[in-house]
Amino acid sequence: MADIPAVTRLIEPELKSLGYDLVRVAMIGGTSDPTLQVMAEKPDTRQLALGDCERISRRLSKIFDALEEEGRDPVEGSYRLEVSSPGIDRPLARLKDFDDWSGHQARITLAEPINGRKQVSGTISGTGDGGVIHILGKDGKDYDVPFAAIASAKLLLTDELIKATNPLSTDGADAILTVED
Repeated sequence: MADIPAVTRLIEPELKSLGYDLVRVAMIGGTSDPTLQVMAEKPDTRQLALGDCERISRRLSKIFDALEEEGRDPVEGSYRLEVSSPGIDRPLARLKDFDDWSGHQARITLAEPINGRKQVSGTISGTGDGGVIHILGKDGKDYDVPFAAIASAKLLLTDELIKATNPLSTDGADAILTVED
């Protein structure tokens, strides 16, 4: 349906020009609800506000529409565009994510079992030479996982993670506005 690496190469420079980092591009929802999911963040805060998502969505929609008019639609068929922040229990999709979130709990699922294990959970200890992820497993053992061997990885929700990802602003979070038609 979509060549995700090609779509990623198309999207990433656009996000950079707007001042954002691309975290992940994925097709989700299957054939019943195909959705092109774009996760991005501000480099300085690792967060996005609703206005940021809107800005990114409008830019990408213009680009995709122009390519479609030229007969070079990057995603075949109809689909929904979803732009979002990675969220608090975010995916770890880039090698740098493992250094950025060192000291936090993560679950790594491997594409193929390594030493009989298909999954490793524990505390991220950073990265090493050759794109190896160091993780202290919940079993107390140290694991070195090649980045290329990872099928998926995500942070696990902990009190420490919540403290590390406090929102930029909570203004208005305690107020409920009632709007009448």
